[in-house]
Amino acid sequence: MTGCERVLTAIRHEEPDRVPRDLWATSEVFAALRGALDVPDDGALLSRLGVDLGYVAGPSFAGRELRAWDTPEGRVTEDLWGVQRLEKQVRSGDAAWSYQHVVASPLASAQTPADVHAYGHWPDPDAWDFSTLRAQCEAVRAVGRAVVNAGDRLDRTAQLKTMMYLRGMEQTYVDLRHGPQIVEAILGHVVDYFLAYNQRVFAEAGDLIDLFMMGDDFGTQQGPMMAPELWRKLLKPGFRAYIDLAHRYGLPVMHHTCGSVLELIPDFIECGLDILQSLQPSAAGMDLGALKREFGRDLCFHGSIDIQHTLPRGTPQEVRDEVRRRMEAGKPGGGFIIGTAHNLQLDVPLANTLALFEAYDEFGSYG
Repeated sequence: MTGCERVLTAIRHEEPDRVPRDLWATSEVFAALRGALDVPDDGALLSRLGVDLGYVAGPSFAGRELRAWDTPEGRVTEDLWGVQRLEKQVRSGDAAWSYQHVVASPLASAQTPADVHAYGHWPDPDAWDFSTLRAQCEAVRAVGRAVVNAGDRLDRTAQLKTMMYLRGMEQTYVDLRHGPQIVEAILGHVVDYFLAYNQRVFAEAGDLIDLFMMGDDFGTQQGPMMAPELWRKLLKPGFRAYIDLAHRYGLPVMHHTCGSVLELIPDFIECGLDILQSLQPSAAGMDLGALKREFGRDLCFHGSIDIQHTLPRGTPQEVRDEVRRRMEAGKPGGGFIIGTAHNLQLDVPLANTLALFEAYDEFGSYG
């Protein structure tokens, strides 16, 4: 089987030749793996590790020039939503990496829905260049992997995450409880934008896309980020609309969320979600075996390998043991794509990452 055939078989709740596998890792980890395995590029690395999913970058932004400037603290960039981020450098021992820290949320001071509607930087889906999308998908198809349309932090379909960037995390939580009109105004713009943007993506290359992926964190370590009734009132309509649009183009939908979302899974299923990605096993109620027993007829699962404890702190044997347990829980009847609960980072010893993929080989076969 090709990786694409393997993934599509699994999400039909059938058993392929082996469990499909994914790789989520930071660029620094990709570089370390390329060096350790002596491969020339990321594509060769994915092939060497038997990864079955290929994520396309998506359209390139061709709208207004995005501002960037230097400050005493470092380089600040402004994205297409008007959110400002500062690049921060981090070093731990011999390892060094950077991340983008939000320093200005442009709707933080909005007081009324009218203030929201008057905001001057709502993005326009026509500001993207979709012309390279087919070639990206064809390149993934050519090596046999399933084409996943996910986008990046600028264009990954979301609601709550986008609002937090625009409004600020603390103010977003205040709004969810005390300012639903503000929430509805912001989410109205966000959902309308992503529906229009995705319609253009699907019209351009939907016949070459195998999975559509959204990404919006709804869970903490212990439970949903908000009361489920608030999620149902404010976020469920947009969540359903995103899925409905993809389904009209015949595309299965995968949604990424961190944390404990057990209470929301029946709503996800009601909205038509196909794949829940990527299970965080140490979060409350997110045990793969229990989820598969309760929801496995309606929902496929992705992830389940612990990046909080086992991978950064365990031994290669403990990694192997965890993979064996997850395979035993997830394999029967298909409906399972194995992977880590989020990106592998530099705190994971290289020996553990290599042990992870060796264990995928050892325990993943249906033969």
